[in-house]
Amino acid sequence: MQGSTRGMLRVGAAAVTCVAMVVGLAGCGGSQGSGQDPDASTQFDPIVVVSSINQWGILAKELGGDQVKVTSILGSTNVDAHDFEPRTSDIATISKARILVANGAGYDDWATKAVTGDTTIVSAADAVGASDGDNPHLWFSKDARKAMARELSDAFAKTKPDEGRYFSDRLEDWSKSEAGLESTMDDFAERHRNATYAATESVAHYLMSDLKVRDVTPEQYTQASLNDGEPAPADVQSLQSLIEGHKAGLVVNNPQEASDMTNLVTGTAHKSDVPVVDVSEQVPEGQKTLVDWMTSLISEMDKALDESAELPQPQSSQSPSK
Repeated sequence: MQGSTRGMLRVGAAAVTCVAMVVGLAGCGGSQGSGQDPDASTQFDPIVVVSSINQWGILAKELGGDQVKVTSILGSTNVDAHDFEPRTSDIATISKARILVANGAGYDDWATKAVTGDTTIVSAADAVGASDGDNPHLWFSKDARKAMARELSDAFAKTKPDEGRYFSDRLEDWSKSEAGLESTMDDFAERHRNATYAATESVAHYLMSDLKVRDVTPEQYTQASLNDGEPAPADVQSLQSLIEGHKAGLVVNNPQEASDMTNLVTGTAHKSDVPVVDVSEQVPEGQKTLVDWMTSLISEMDKALDESAELPQPQSSQSPSK
């Protein structure tokens, strides 16, 4: 009986060894299929990136790929970004960032003030030389997007030097998509020469400038909105008058800055059959990249200006441009 028992034990041990080998081979097979080391789950250490706003957070993720873990603090179109107050948990999240992505130009001072330790700050305002008082909606500018893409890629490569080629390849891919967007912009500008627009708030200033659409919003009205103030009644009336006179091909409205005054302006546009295009500050749901978002907005504006061109134009608006 003892010999028989020893034989059974040997058979059992062999079976266990066989099962272990099969499991081990299956594990290796899975790792080879994913192109990763079997211990990658414990060895992989993505860069912790926190972005104050999702406009730049979405770009950081596109450029960093699986080498970064990106968290955006402000990402809802239902929040007034200019009055945003971070929660204690937001401050704690920022304090853990290896890289903080900020907009700057007075838009998100709450984020940079929360930085501690050796966190690297990548700022859009610094990248293009903007300062407090300038229009802070920099993500709508092709120059700012390109400058930020380079700064982010460089910051990632410095943090993980061994992945430098990975980051440069992703930057190259992104640059191609941005170049395609700029081609779309050039086509738009060619199609809509001498186009004009008015705005309830200067959210899309840089985008409209890149599209070569002229802003006819009364200057004092624009300045008041930039300073987070209320335009004077006379300036609001001037804006309404030019809309009623079809001197603006479309009206750009920021739904995140809605008020009785902006509702009055958009109401005037609707009554005058002047198209209104809503442009939010934060990236809306359903848009995966900045390029996709810009392309979508350009498509809306293209349609709006086509509709506007079909409307009867006052004689004064048909004078030759200088």
